[in-house]
Amino acid sequence: MGIESRPVTLRVIADQLGLDVSTVSRVLNGRDGEGRRAASGPTARRVRDLAEELGYRRNPAAVSLRTRRSNLIGVVFARLSEVVVATIYEGIEEEAARHGLAAFVTNTQDDPARQRERIAMVLGRRVDGLIIGDAHLDGAALADPALRGTPHVLVNRRTEGDLPAVTCDDYQGGRLVAEHFLRLGHTRVGCVAGEPFASTGTDRTAGFVDRYAEAGLPVPAALVRHCAFDTTGGRAAATALLGAATGRPTALFAVNDLAAIGVLGAARDLGLRPGRDLALAGFNDTPVAAELPVALTTVRSPMAEQGRAAVRELLRRMGGRQARSRRLAPELVARASSGRPVGPSLL
Repeated sequence: MGIESRPVTLRVIADQLGLDVSTVSRVLNGRDGEGRRAASGPTARRVRDLAEELGYRRNPAAVSLRTRRSNLIGVVFARLSEVVVATIYEGIEEEAARHGLAAFVTNTQDDPARQRERIAMVLGRRVDGLIIGDAHLDGAALADPALRGTPHVLVNRRTEGDLPAVTCDDYQGGRLVAEHFLRLGHTRVGCVAGEPFASTGTDRTAGFVDRYAEAGLPVPAALVRHCAFDTTGGRAAATALLGAATGRPTALFAVNDLAAIGVLGAARDLGLRPGRDLALAGFNDTPVAAELPVALTTVRSPMAEQGRAAVRELLRRMGGRQARSRRLAPELVARASSGRPVGPSLL
């Protein structure tokens, strides 16, 4: 009959080396319960060498009981299946791991009732902090009093309140597209504007429309169409905008790349050639944008960096400091879909 092996604990390592358990803990756990830094030098090397030899594994549950922290952050998004959201989440996971934290994500499908339900579920798992990526402009789903006791920040979208948010500078991104179209000579333009409850759509649209107004070419309200942030929504909006026999816009700005792909489908059905009969731009510069049959002009958004920066701001709140809202710089990437100049530059 075999003999059951003794668990490899901090005490086992300490006894074999003739050290105090607190010293071993500081080496293997980074800090002790009073925040002192890990031991270093020959003693630390002896501890780490023996821990590796014995196969010691840190016990997260024990650490959580001792520190009263779970080292876990929750993340709430509308749909992790979207490449933009998935890329932001990769940045969150990467930065969280650098700080010894684990992250988990849940989806809400952009439904306010489900948002409240999933936020409550996440808080029930005793997370140390929460990153919310599906906020609506009115912030209604974030009014849960339970949130007040848990550090949280927004990512990708902002609200009309004062919650700290890390986003792309969506307004500036919309202006960049407008300036690109103005430089190409387009006077009649339209916008596939996305959902009106999301800051990503409203801010990008506002930047685009405001810049055209500044150029003395206000965009008619009829040429701004709200829709879902997907190919189906983009296609329906573009069909409505491009279907008129007269007064058709010569350029369209779709506020994300998925909607822009839907615009390409509508243009094909109407016999319009992107880059020739219609200038088109999207937003985010997702991997597919450059690989389409007509490569898509788009605005590059720092997606992964949004996730990393959101973790850093959350850590500020977890440490008792004030988090800051940050707007990361966008970059226009001109490709074939916006075509050649159709007239003199309007800038």
